[in-house]
Amino acid sequence: MTQYRGLDKPKGRGFFLFWKSMFVAAMLALVAFFWVASSSVEYIWRWNRVPQYFWVNEAADVRSEAEGDVTIIDRQGNEQRIVVRDASGEEHPHMLPGEGKVLVSQGDFAYRGDTLGRYELNRPGILLEGLWITLEVSVLAIIGGIVIGVVTGLCRISINPMLRWGAITYIEIIRGSPLLVQIFLWYFVVGTLINALLEHVGFGGISPLWYGVMALALFTGAYVAEIVRAGIQSVHRGQMEAARSLGMSYAQAMRKVILPQAFRRIMPPLAGQFISLIKDSSLLGVIAIRELTKATREVVTTSLQPFELWIVCAVLYLVLTFTLSLFVQYLERRAIR
Repeated sequence: MTQYRGLDKPKGRGFFLFWKSMFVAAMLALVAFFWVASSSVEYIWRWNRVPQYFWVNEAADVRSEAEGDVTIIDRQGNEQRIVVRDASGEEHPHMLPGEGKVLVSQGDFAYRGDTLGRYELNRPGILLEGLWITLEVSVLAIIGGIVIGVVTGLCRISINPMLRWGAITYIEIIRGSPLLVQIFLWYFVVGTLINALLEHVGFGGISPLWYGVMALALFTGAYVAEIVRAGIQSVHRGQMEAARSLGMSYAQAMRKVILPQAFRRIMPPLAGQFISLIKDSSLLGVIAIRELTKATREVVTTSLQPFELWIVCAVLYLVLTFTLSLFVQYLERRAIR
C-alpha cells in the first residue's frame, strides 16, 4: 500500500509501520521514565483514597438540639420525625430520612448533642463539584465570548467610525492586560460598586461566579473578535459584490454568504481559544470560586496527597479540553460537507 502527498515520492507500507512503531516505543519509554522516577521518590502513593473526593458515601448523624425527653417518633412522608421536649415544654423536631435508623426510643431522655438517628449520606465530592463549576463557568463564558466576539468583530470592520474605534479600543485594552488583573477588577472594583448599589436599593448582591464569567467572556470575546474579523476578511470581496448584485442587503449578504464561509475557516482557531478558556477558568479561585483547581488545592492541603490529586486534576482538564476538541472537529467536518 502506498500513499501520495503532493510531489513526494510514494511511501510504502514499511515506512508507515516503522514510524508508527517508533511512536509506540517513544510512548512506552515516556511511561517507563515516569514509572522509574516515581518509584525513586520517597512517597507513599495512596490512589485508593482519591475516589472519596469524587463521591461521598458516609454515615451522617442527627443530633439533639435540646435536652429533654423523646416524646414523638413518627413518619411524615419520606422522612422520620423525632421530637424532643425540653424542661420548659417546648418541642424540638428533628427530621431523619426515611431510610435512616432511629437510635432512640419514645420516652428516652436525650442530652444536647446526643445522636438520635443515623443515615447514609450520598452526595458529590469536592472534586466533582469543582469539575461541575469549571464546566458551568466555561460553557457560560464560551457562549458570552461568541456573542461578544461576533458583534465586536463586525463592528471592527464597520465603516462607522464610532463602532470601529470602539471595537478597536475594547480589543486593545482587553488583549493588552493580564486576565488575572481583569478578574480582580471585575470582582473587587466593579463587583463592589454594583453590589453596594443593589444593596442600597434593597436587592441582594451578585454571586462572584457571575463576575468571573463576565471577566472570562469579555477576555475571550476580544480574541474571538479578531478571529472573526480575520475570517470575514479572508473571504474574497467578490462574494459580497455578487451577493449585493443579486439584491441582498449588506446584512443579508453577511448572514447568508460571508459568515457561513468565514465560519468554516475560523473554527480551528476558535477551538484553540475555547480550550484556553477552560484552562484560564482555573484563575477564578482567586475570587473564592471553588472551581476544579481551587477544589484540588483545598483537598491537597487537608489530605497531603499532592501527586495523586494534581495528576487527577490534570486528567480532568484534559478530558474537558479533548472533548471540546472532538466536538469542534465534528462541527468542522459537518461544515465541510
